[in-house]
Amino acid sequence: MKGFELFDHTADVGIRATGRDLAEAFGNVARGMFSVIAELDAIAPRETHQVSITAPDQEALVVDWLNELLYLFEVEGLLFSQFAVELLGDRELRATCSGEPVAPGRHHIKTGVKAATYHGLQVGRNDGWHIQVILDI
Repeated sequence: MKGFELFDHTADVGIRATGRDLAEAFGNVARGMFSVIAELDAIAPRETHQVSITAPDQEALVVDWLNELLYLFEVEGLLFSQFAVELLGDRELRATCSGEPVAPGRHHIKTGVKAATYHGLQVGRNDGWHIQVILDI
């Protein structure tokens, strides 16, 4: 099981991610976003990048997390396929993101993602954790 599914939303795309715990759901929602951008199987975990996020609440933490990863993709040219996320309460996370720089011969960029949005955002718990987020494409 990949821990996420994509769904269409007007001109955008949504992700429903699940996890045994909230940290796993955070990792899976990031994997879902990078699956929209490129083929996950083509992204080798060659190098790691540390990410730390603090936000006013849990929902903002989801949006800020994904938008920080988008920044690393857009500005530094990094693609990620693996995420080890540690939550420090409801408002802070630390993560080790594994991936590699975009290699045009190996990585086909499928869809440009502009931002993670608050529209339709859900974070909840039932038989594990789930996160739903809509990406502006």
